[in-house]
Amino acid sequence: MKNKERVLWVALTAFLIAFSAFAFTTPKLSALQSGNEVNDYLGSFEYLFQFLLQNYVDEGPPKQLYEGALKGMFESLDDPYSYYLTASDMEKMNDTTIGEFGGVGLYISKPAKSDTADDPYARFVRVVSPIEDTPAYRAGVHAGDYITRIESEPVDDLTIDEVVDKLRGKPGTDVTVTLLRSGDIEFEKTLTRAIIEIPTVKEAMIPGGIGYLRIIQFTPYTDDRVKEAIRFFEKNNYTSLIIDVRGNPGGLLDTVAKTADFFLDKGVIVSTKSRIKSENEVFYAKRSILVPKNIPIAVLIDKGSASAAEILSGALKDTGRGVLVGETSFGKGSVQKILPFHDGGVKLTIAKYYTPSGVNIDKIGIDPNYEVKEEELSDEETAALGRILKEQLITNFIDTHPDPTMKQREDFINKLHQDGIALEDRLLERLIQNEINLMMDKPPVYDLDYDLALQEAVRLIKTGKIKGQ
Repeated sequence: MKNKERVLWVALTAFLIAFSAFAFTTPKLSALQSGNEVNDYLGSFEYLFQFLLQNYVDEGPPKQLYEGALKGMFESLDDPYSYYLTASDMEKMNDTTIGEFGGVGLYISKPAKSDTADDPYARFVRVVSPIEDTPAYRAGVHAGDYITRIESEPVDDLTIDEVVDKLRGKPGTDVTVTLLRSGDIEFEKTLTRAIIEIPTVKEAMIPGGIGYLRIIQFTPYTDDRVKEAIRFFEKNNYTSLIIDVRGNPGGLLDTVAKTADFFLDKGVIVSTKSRIKSENEVFYAKRSILVPKNIPIAVLIDKGSASAAEILSGALKDTGRGVLVGETSFGKGSVQKILPFHDGGVKLTIAKYYTPSGVNIDKIGIDPNYEVKEEELSDEETAALGRILKEQLITNFIDTHPDPTMKQREDFINKLHQDGIALEDRLLERLIQNEINLMMDKPPVYDLDYDLALQEAVRLIKTGKIKGQ
């Protein structure tokens, strides 16, 4: 690939990204415009800059005006993925890259101002996905939740950078966030910051010869870890494969291209299109593959599957090599580059990517072949779930019964019903098991008892609805 590493960023600020490979290069000004119009604008800007310095009632540093103007230029693009980075921002980005910071384990986003008019939740901060094995994940924060307050302060008027600053901090310290789920369930979670180490791949065998591959994020090491997982499946004589990219926020473009190449032996994997000629690129599959064509592949996606996860999903779907199961994906179809500029930097959208069928899925997402959604709750059930979350009923139960017996579970569920919790036993059992898993140092790699999308993928494979090529 070119000497400039491109990263498919999923959020306006993904403050837990642990990518270790960035190539900071000076942007080429090949598309620099010239002419009287641009010169007029530059002249007017310089005049107004000097005018403000000399005439504003309070004397201020030139740097304040300079950085404000740069931020304003990027805001005018109306692109949540492009923005100016101050020297402090760049330092935080570098800290994030090498993992030397305390965080809670969330990828977050906040829409551009033009996207907020018809969206009642746009003033909040959306959780794109929690990172597995992090404080937010263990606390039960879900993809699609909204952060409405941090330490009781509304996030409505906070920039995404200000939100990041409030969530980050010294490992071991606490931060309390107010979350909104399913439109009207609002509850608080206190998260203890920690050094974030992001896993990339987990694998296991499902009874019936089904390999289960969970790709958590596309880092520089993901393709090698996927290779290791495939070897594990081979040793266990797998006959079919489920790839799970739910909650995967993306990662490196060349890494996901290499990963997709393990399953595809010809054709386009993904293409990028840009005004910059050197950024137009097509990634093709090589003839050699690691997963035989006769192995059926199901891919699990949801609203937290973004960017690089959508590239893999789109490539397998468009080529007919895989069948998608779950929910429509996030819809992040652009490529960003981080570049140094003076003592700060810029993060700029420089290209859009397209699936093999020529579709750009930005703000649209990829639809599954087989849709599996979580069951919709009635108003009464929603209120009951809200009460469980607000009062931390299940969390408190697991705190006192870390490994509850079946009798203890049944007694607890009966007590919940007696206390007016109108939820089916099956849903309560799932909530209890989820809480147990979150408390475990090494939770199960998959949950075939309660994971509806996984159950459907297994059913489709076993009944022959998903076949190899």
